[in-house]
Amino acid sequence: MRGGHSDDILFFDILARCRSLTEAARELGVSVSAVSKRLAQIEARLGVPLIQRTTRRLVLTPEGRRYATGAAVIAGQLEELEDSISEQHDELRGRVHVRSTIGLGRAHIAALVAEFVTAHPGIHIDLELSAMPLNIAGTGFDIDIHVGALHDSRLTTTRLCRNRRVVCAAPDYVRRHGLPGDLTDLERHNCLVLKENDSDYSLWRFAPGGNDTAVRVTGNLVSNDGGVITRWCLEGRGLVMRSLWHVGPLLRDGTLINALPDIPTPSADIYAVYAASAALPRRTRAVIDHLKHGLQERIPFT
Repeated sequence: MRGGHSDDILFFDILARCRSLTEAARELGVSVSAVSKRLAQIEARLGVPLIQRTTRRLVLTPEGRRYATGAAVIAGQLEELEDSISEQHDELRGRVHVRSTIGLGRAHIAALVAEFVTAHPGIHIDLELSAMPLNIAGTGFDIDIHVGALHDSRLTTTRLCRNRRVVCAAPDYVRRHGLPGDLTDLERHNCLVLKENDSDYSLWRFAPGGNDTAVRVTGNLVSNDGGVITRWCLEGRGLVMRSLWHVGPLLRDGTLINALPDIPTPSADIYAVYAASAALPRRTRAVIDHLKHGLQERIPFT
């Protein structure tokens, strides 16, 4: 792990985007003690602490943030140079860190990134699935797959696929309780509520006449797992509001019924999110393009 100042800059660029020394060691393919020793050598040479070590995570000092910002610029320029050279040979190489929500990741993203590395054996994709919200700025992720638009000047978004949420019911539930006639009729129905990331999902949003309308619903079953909620709906236990990426096939084959087909809902499109300040490597652009094409084929917008 010894090297000159330029090697130190590239090393620190990786370290600054990791959440722990252990993660950095795994990324660099060395031991944790080697990472710690290399960091101490850089700090000794510069004469300032760059990172505060804690048992759970790394925290950049003010000097560390300055060094990380400059290191990211230099690393990006080097990456662009290597991309321009490898592009002449039509090769894609390197690692891409992708992050997605659990349900969408299991249903679609995992299969698509596996296809990508099969077509491009020089690429290594690290896919992390998590239910927790992420601010991708300052993390080690290259792409965050997000449902719904984000408005953050530090981030750039590319729409991968159109999507919306629909209210669904199982045929058995409809036989016993009928369909809601309008939004006010939701009050008499048992609505299965998905609760994620402390968000109030008991507010179901619609867009009648193009106007955003929120309707508070109630029911006797609540879960933080979309798969559980959908299974309850399939069992005829109530109505559910889910994304087309999840229930589209069930609606098409008649396993579920669109309970309010004439009342539109706001878009909940699927986006690739990445840091606005970063120069996007060719391999990352290629992954985004593959996800866009693949999701549009897998999730017909209806």
